[in-house]
Amino acid sequence: MPAPTSEAVALADDIARRIGQLTEYLAQAPPRQAARILAKVLDADEGVLGRMTGLMAAGSRFAQHHAQAGTFPPEVWLALGRAANELDDIGLDLNEHADEIQRLAAPPASEHTVATKPVASDMVVRRRR
Repeated sequence: MPAPTSEAVALADDIARRIGQLTEYLAQAPPRQAARILAKVLDADEGVLGRMTGLMAAGSRFAQHHAQAGTFPPEVWLALGRAANELDDIGLDLNEHADEIQRLAAPPASEHTVATKPVASDMVVRRRR
């Protein structure tokens, strides 16, 4: 039976590899499918961002314990705590747009609905020189 530490390291490697695969899928996905992927990734409770925030918070608590015992530099604890807080803030900011992402991910109400051509927002229109 593998040691728990080596199993956890292998798990972290596998998660990192799979996130890379997900990134490739997202980059090539049509808009509705990309929105579905993003909705899952950004889910505050069950999504990648929420789980990563929880992982950083657990790492911060671990580092706090060891920093207080003198076995970890306090800067590590502070950096992990800051990462957890920043990820949480990012999640809260993105949560404001969850309904819009869900709307984009949903299938059209009817097949007979006339599709309108998407229009770029002023924020993403670029000029060619």
